[in-house]
Amino acid sequence: MTGRRLTDFKEGMAALGWKEGANYVLEERWAEGRMDRLRALAEELKVKKPAVIVAGVGAVIVAAKAAPDVPVVQMQGRSPVAAGLAASLARPGGMVTGVTNVVGEVSEKYLELLLAAVPRLRRVGFLADVKSGGYEGHLKNARRAIERYRVEAQFAQAAQPEDLDPALSRLVKEGVEGLVILPSAGMFIAERSRIVKFALAQRWPVVAGPSTFAEEGALISYSADSSALRRRAAWYVDRILKGAKPGELPIEQPTKFEFVINMKTAKALGIAIPQSVLLRADRVIE
Repeated sequence: MTGRRLTDFKEGMAALGWKEGANYVLEERWAEGRMDRLRALAEELKVKKPAVIVAGVGAVIVAAKAAPDVPVVQMQGRSPVAAGLAASLARPGGMVTGVTNVVGEVSEKYLELLLAAVPRLRRVGFLADVKSGGYEGHLKNARRAIERYRVEAQFAQAAQPEDLDPALSRLVKEGVEGLVILPSAGMFIAERSRIVKFALAQRWPVVAGPSTFAEEGALISYSADSSALRRRAAWYVDRILKGAKPGELPIEQPTKFEFVINMKTAKALGIAIPQSVLLRADRVIE
């Protein structure tokens, strides 16, 4: 957990009466988008014998396998049930609990929102992370949206940061007019500045999930309120540290979603976003 993610979690802990360095110690590890590093990082944490591991996206799976006797709180990501780490949302039954941001279900709206903001688009590129746990599901959702809105689509895949420039360059050759960034195991978030900069150089309007993409310059972002999820993860840690069993704490799905529009990007790209779309936004970056 880095940056704002870590701040949100600490704020959640503080609100529950936990003071870092006084009654709890936080050991940080991050993969910086390199999923191949997760196993080694999980092993490092296991040696520390933590009371609980807090993780997001694909890190939950690795942590659960590396330290099967340690409670794991998911801070965001797809359902642990889909990953085979919990029996059900209501009764997880194992060592994994926490919150999910239902990225798979939400990602089907990406194309809808992009076309609502920029109706002229006819040829759209889709960037997919092949190491995302829900990769096949994300592609299925994307194809369903493509069929519904009848646009021409081109797909590019990446498995590691070095794949991004060649993947995006292929989309340039295919003549796409906008970019949909499908949910990632973490790499796209870590590399968001580079992805958005490349897209803007091509004058592509971009839609992605996490609000950090819109803050970086993507035209639109739409996802569960990540800050709220991270603060809620602190509640699970609090319960576990006070003796609760993770398998008895129901996994929660988000109830609040955030639709962000970057008007600075819209103006730079000469896009006049319809007023009806602006009125739907939860936040507009001026």
